[in-house]
Amino acid sequence: MSDAGDDYDAQKAAELKKSRSFRKYQYRGVDLEPLLDLSTEQLMDLVHARARRKFNRGLKRKPMGLIKKLRKAKKEAAANEKPAAVKTHLRDMIVVPEMIGSIIGVYNGKVFNQVEIRPEMVGHYLGEFSISYKPVKHGRPGIGATNSSRFIPLK
Repeated sequence: MSDAGDDYDAQKAAELKKSRSFRKYQYRGVDLEPLLDLSTEQLMDLVHARARRKFNRGLKRKPMGLIKKLRKAKKEAAANEKPAAVKTHLRDMIVVPEMIGSIIGVYNGKVFNQVEIRPEMVGHYLGEFSISYKPVKHGRPGIGATNSSRFIPLK
């Protein structure tokens, strides 16, 4: 009797999954699957001019080292598990499709902020996802804020 119930639940779950269709991600008109298969030259044609120039000048030793560490972390991760975080100071690294699904600790000058790379982040810099300053919280003006607060009598 429990087998029939399990079968029904599986069928119900499959229908729910089918009805819950997510928006297909596209980067500049290219779907996610073909995007992962692109070579560096083909990706260069898709990204913005600054990123194209950076790729054209070649990836140096540090960015290539980061990509190698990300590949290793992904390979060592168990199936359906998130890979181990890879720490980096490379805030100027452009997110490439190969990084999708990785977890990167991006240094903001004080701590490493954990960033999970999603498809929407392709073409952006890692530094954009790790804010390096504390946003201003405007409150009451302090001493020295205006001319009227310059002279404070002691008596």
